[in-house]
Amino acid sequence: QVQLVESGGGLVQPGESLRLSCAASGSIFSVYAMGWYRQAPGKQRERVARISSGGNINYADSVKGRFTISRDNAKNLVYLQMNSLKPEDTAVYYCNADIKTTDSIVRNYWGQGTQVTVSS
Repeated sequence: QVQLVESGGGLVQPGESLRLSCAASGSIFSVYAMGWYRQAPGKQRERVARISSGGNINYADSVKGRFTISRDNAKNLVYLQMNSLKPEDTAVYYCNADIKTTDSIVRNYWGQGTQVTVSS
């Protein structure tokens, strides 16, 4: 069994920063790509940022220059540093990862989500 657990969400004012964390745990053999997605009310879920096991990164245009994704491969952690937050960043943020378990099966996993609200 594999779990992804996000933390670090909250309520902030425009222009402030938050750092999200996601920890993968369970019967893990290898963690491949990891990423962050978000979903606002009435909107489709969108990919915010993704980082490969080798460190290749891509960002959504809407967050480029403001958000930074990083990972700690040894600890199966992925982070999202969010600076200069805007009201339109308000959403539930989800962690996502491709993980090979100890039975050699690769699956895509989702966390439960953490709420980020940007409002004055």
